[in-house]
Amino acid sequence: MTYRVVYLDHVARLSGGEIALARILSALNDQVDAHVIVGEDGPLVERLRDANISVEVLPMAAVVRDIRKESVRPGGLKGRALAGSANYVWRLRRRLRELAPDVVHTNSLKAALYGGAAGRLAGIPVVWHIRDRIAPDYLPTAAVWAVRASAQILPSAVIANSRSTLKTIPRLHKGVTVVDPVIYDRVGKLPPASEAGRPYRIGVVGRLAPWKGQAHFIDAFARAFPNGDCEAWIIGSAMFGEDNYAASLREKVRRSGLTERIEFRGFRDDIWDELAQIDTLVHCSLTPEPFGQVVVEGMVAGIPVIASDAGGPAEIITDGVDGILTSPGDAAALADAMRRLHNDPSLRHTLAARGRKTALRFSPEHAATQVIAVYEQVISHRR
Repeated sequence: MTYRVVYLDHVARLSGGEIALARILSALNDQVDAHVIVGEDGPLVERLRDANISVEVLPMAAVVRDIRKESVRPGGLKGRALAGSANYVWRLRRRLRELAPDVVHTNSLKAALYGGAAGRLAGIPVVWHIRDRIAPDYLPTAAVWAVRASAQILPSAVIANSRSTLKTIPRLHKGVTVVDPVIYDRVGKLPPASEAGRPYRIGVVGRLAPWKGQAHFIDAFARAFPNGDCEAWIIGSAMFGEDNYAASLREKVRRSGLTERIEFRGFRDDIWDELAQIDTLVHCSLTPEPFGQVVVEGMVAGIPVIASDAGGPAEIITDGVDGILTSPGDAAALADAMRRLHNDPSLRHTLAARGRKTALRFSPEHAATQVIAVYEQVISHRR
């Protein structure tokens, strides 16, 4: 049976959640008649169209689309934003009634709220895909309570990207399911290994944002390799108004005297080509990561991974078995782990080989099976 599903996202930028959406749709293409509605035009639209996935832009006012989480507090939201949100919910309700899907699947936290309301008003069951921690270490307290309260009313089921994420939404009703997300492409032959004889290279991948820990990465690299020819790659770009942080990272590198050995690579669409050119991948978020998409991408690519021992990465990696875990924010421990892998090629090989086996748990096919099970559960309850 093929299910008609409408997927919602407020943005069309290629951040982690949007890349994951494109991947999950590719995995579901034989079982789901998918249609995506986004609140803006952007790279995600082009990527979906290139994959022959139906997509439309239902324009969302910038004052609504760009609401920052910090503004979700008493008196923080402007009247224009509230009115614009209500207007968008009503327009989306009308569009959902025209499309008449079996299920609405929201892909972002904002989409969960406005899409959940629109779906309920249209009489269509809603599945939330939660990729963010609903906790005070990530959201303002008012937003935490608003999302947790909405979770009791709006969705028919909740897909969380980790047990850690799910635990931040307590007292959920039945129909809640944890699904391992599609977090890597169907990878056949990986890019060729990097050229021999180049310097040892350590990389960190992700959006440039304070909580992602790139400043911490720079500190640890400087401590681990103050001299020599080891290199560091910082792969990713600033999004959502974080350009000042990106500028501060470049200034930090300049002050450290490591400009010749630390390279800012910017956003890279072909992550596999980047991963093929590094020897160790570091994940160093300071706040618990909801999942840690890049951790499994590194494992798939056959690279040993060092990750923060909190949130999703701590569920993926078994320390010393298929990767190394370090305490978030502990630059000394991260530097020690960097040196340990640099000095022990045998350990790098062992962790990389075991990591590739672990990554099979997060294959597109595995995730697609679980997502379809959620849709079946929701639709059967509706009947």
